[in-house]
Amino acid sequence: MQIHSAEFITSARGLPDCPAWDRPEFAFIGRSNVGKSSMINLLSNKYALAKVSATPGKTRLLNFFLMNGLWSLVDLPGYGFAQTARSGKFAFNEWVGDYLEQRANLRRVFVLIDSRLTPQRLDVDFTAWLGGTGVPFSLVFTKVDKQSVTKTRANIDLFQASLSQHLASVPDVLTSSTKTRAGRADILRRIAASLG
Repeated sequence: MQIHSAEFITSARGLPDCPAWDRPEFAFIGRSNVGKSSMINLLSNKYALAKVSATPGKTRLLNFFLMNGLWSLVDLPGYGFAQTARSGKFAFNEWVGDYLEQRANLRRVFVLIDSRLTPQRLDVDFTAWLGGTGVPFSLVFTKVDKQSVTKTRANIDLFQASLSQHLASVPDVLTSSTKTRAGRADILRRIAASLG
């Protein structure tokens, strides 16, 4: 799949603020510091499209980006971000939950997980919850350039084992690096397949 155009459309606080369109949407979510905005930039080939911050939890709204004028990437707030009030943290998670459970345009969710870490309870719990929604999703293990292939594979195997206690079948697994661009083509192929 070739990306010919990419533009920011809007930020939404929840379902009522989401674009009133019929464009298929592909959402990206993960822990606050996992690199969701960097992934949006990699996929779009525009390295300033989504704002990247060194401060975890900077993405606090649902951000919509239109690709090729036909479909949308959605940058969702990270779960478990640290620098916000407890009440605010709940509100952001509630918006995300409503979007994931109720948005008719949503075709697939890409859950980004830091490949350098052994299974984190927050990631496992969120992924188990997402599996219960019935929304198609893929796991994307990020930052694979920062360690050996063997170490990455070991952490993926551990995560899948942890997740198998909650889900009947383990979801699609991809690996990526925004530094080397590894995994970009695989993610775009998943999107293209969902577009039919």
